[in-house]
Amino acid sequence: MHKSFTTQADASVRVWLYTADAFKSLENDPFPSARAIGAAQGFKGGAGQMVLVPGADGALAHVLGGIGDGKDALAVAALSGKLPEGNYEVAADGGLSVASIAAGWADGAYRFDRYLKDKSNPPKLVVPEGEEGEALSAEADAVALLRDLVNTPAGDMTPAGIHETIEKLAGEFGAKLTAIVGDDLLEQNYPMVHAVGRAAKAAPRFLELEWGDASNPKLALVGKGVTFDSGGLDIKPSSGMRIMKKDMGGSAHVIALARLVMATKLPVHLKLYVPTVENAISGDAFRPGDILPSRKGLTVEIDNTDAEGRLILADALARASEGNPDLLLDFATLTGAARVALGADLAPVYSDDEQLVADVLAGAAESGDPVWRMPLWDPYMSELKSPIADLVNSGSGFGGSITAALFLKQFVDAKSWAHFDVWAWRKGKYGRPEGAAACGLRAVWTMLQKRYR
Repeated sequence: MHKSFTTQADASVRVWLYTADAFKSLENDPFPSARAIGAAQGFKGGAGQMVLVPGADGALAHVLGGIGDGKDALAVAALSGKLPEGNYEVAADGGLSVASIAAGWADGAYRFDRYLKDKSNPPKLVVPEGEEGEALSAEADAVALLRDLVNTPAGDMTPAGIHETIEKLAGEFGAKLTAIVGDDLLEQNYPMVHAVGRAAKAAPRFLELEWGDASNPKLALVGKGVTFDSGGLDIKPSSGMRIMKKDMGGSAHVIALARLVMATKLPVHLKLYVPTVENAISGDAFRPGDILPSRKGLTVEIDNTDAEGRLILADALARASEGNPDLLLDFATLTGAARVALGADLAPVYSDDEQLVADVLAGAAESGDPVWRMPLWDPYMSELKSPIADLVNSGSGFGGSITAALFLKQFVDAKSWAHFDVWAWRKGKYGRPEGAAACGLRAVWTMLQKRYR
C-alpha cells in the first residue's frame, strides 16, 4: 500500500469536503456546530481553506476542507500537504471521485526527503480494500516514482541511474531488459544517441524493456532521458540550467507508465525504450554545423546543440517503429515553446490519429489531468529543411513545439502515435515548494485502461 494510504479506518479523523456553493447552502451540520465553527474561522469552502475541529477529548476529530469550485481534480492536495500525521477518512466528497481524492491526497502528501535527515511521515487516507484500493495505490506509487526520479539531482541521476531504475523494474516484474552502452551504440546503430552523449563522463546508453504476452496488443513507450542539459556548445545561461536535472522527465513519465502497466497486469505486450545521455561540453562534444546520421537513415544538420532531445528520441522512435506497435507514445521535456504556449500544467499532445486524440482527451476529462491538442501543421516542415542534409534539428524559433513534433514525426512508422511535450515540473502550488510533477500521466493511464482493460 502507498505510504500515504491505509485501509484501517479505526480512530480515523473525518474529512468533510465542500465546494464554496455547497457550504454556503448547507442546511444541516454534518457534525455538531460545523457551520458555526466554520463561520468563526472564516471558512467558506474556498480552495485550500481548512478548519481543524477537536472532539470532546481534545484530539482532532473533524476537518472541514474547501475545494473552491470543485473543478481542480487535485484540490485535496491542499489538505494532505498540511495535515498532521494520522488516519483520515473522507465523510463528504464534495463531488470529487474516489480516484481524484486519492490522487490529490498522494500528491499533497508527497515529500522528496532523500537528502533530509528527518524523513516525512505523511497523513494517511483511508482507501477501499481489494482491487480498487490496490489500483489507487499503484497509481500513487507510479507518480511518486516519477517525482523522485525528476527531483533527484543530476549528480546522482546519471544515465547509469536511469539504467539502474529500469533494471530494478525489470527484476520486480519479470521483464527483459537490453542495455546498449557507450561506443556499442555505434555498432548497434544508435548514432544520434551516441553523438549527443559522447562528451559526458557518464556513458550514454539505450535501454529497452520488454514485458507481457507477445500475442497481446503491442504498446510502445518512448521517453527522453537527458539527465542534465547544459545546452552543449550552444550553452544555456546559468538560469536556464538551474532545473535541468528535470530534462529526463519524459523518461520518468514512461517509466511510471511502464510500472503501472506491469503492476496492474494490463493485457498488453509492452516495449519501453529510453535513450539516456547527459548533454555535456568537452573536446568531444558534437558541434553546430555537424551532420549526424540516424538509425532511420536520414541525415540531420545540427543548427543548435541545445535541441538535443529530439535527436536521441529520433533514434528511439525509429527503433520502436521497427517492432510494428499498435500504439506508440512518447513523452519528452522537449521545448520551452510548449510552456510559452500552454503554461506549466497543460500537456500538449500531437497526433494525426483522430481516435487516439479523442481517447486521450476523454481520459483527461475523466481524470482531471489536463491535456490540450496541438497541430501537426505540415507546412511548417519548411522550417526543418537543410541545403546539405535531409533535416535540420531546429527551426526559426516560431512554432517551436510544433516543428519539434514534426521533426519527431519523420522518424515514426507506426499505426498510431502521439507525442507529449511536457514540463515535468511545477511552480509552488497547494502551499508546497516547486518541484517535479506528473503532466498528462493520469490522462494517458485512464486512456490505456479504457482501451485494454
